[in-house]
Amino acid sequence: MQRDMPTGPRPKDVYFFSTCLVDLFCPEAGLDAITLLEREGIAVHFPEDQTCCGQPAYTSGFGERARAVAQAQMQLFPNDWPIVVPSGSCAGMMRHHYPRLFADDPLLKARAEALAEQIFEFSEFLLDVLKVHWRDSGKPATVTLHTSCSARREMGTHLHVRALLAQLSGVNVVTQSHESECCGFGGTFSLKHPSISSAMSGDKVDALKETGAEAFISADCGCMLNLNHTLQKRGDSFQGKHLATFLRERLAAAGEKS
Repeated sequence: MQRDMPTGPRPKDVYFFSTCLVDLFCPEAGLDAITLLEREGIAVHFPEDQTCCGQPAYTSGFGERARAVAQAQMQLFPNDWPIVVPSGSCAGMMRHHYPRLFADDPLLKARAEALAEQIFEFSEFLLDVLKVHWRDSGKPATVTLHTSCSARREMGTHLHVRALLAQLSGVNVVTQSHESECCGFGGTFSLKHPSISSAMSGDKVDALKETGAEAFISADCGCMLNLNHTLQKRGDSFQGKHLATFLRERLAAAGEKS
């Protein structure tokens, strides 16, 4: 769910929590997100000991393991700077589920609740905190959007992604018929139920392709990797890009701050 945004001057410093998927499989998305933040005059701090947010263990029912992972991450952010996360899924875990993990420990619950107030999904931070308004410098392009289930249902940040893309005068965003449906990734769901996951991702890429778009955009690397892999197995050159990479490419020639 959306929340009230902080008021006052822009923050000068932020932490960047890259997520394990960005770190291991698409680091360019994280680097592009950092580039866009630095473009706005923000000092980006990257705690090197960060690992996973704990969501895979949490959603698989391993509460103690999830608590151990979450507690380790909570120690990485000593200052009250915003923590920017390039994933609605991981941001949702840290904002909404960390306090639940520590419901029976008053001290850790208080720390988790304080941390939750620092968490911002990437597009949410750009739009609601930095209030960016960018000039598009790319060639005309038609794209379609895939939003993760967590971004749509838990964070409400699919609206932020749409608003950012709407700022790009050269970009036409077409709506796919299965936009509100899951891509079939679901973290460990795709490992435990591969045939169901494969059918879901197949339906999703069919819907993406039917739009006639040149590419699809997603703000969650898990979904993007799942759908891109499905397309690659089909021998299809149609691929998705992370929102941060797409925005960085569109703004590369402009050279101006918002």
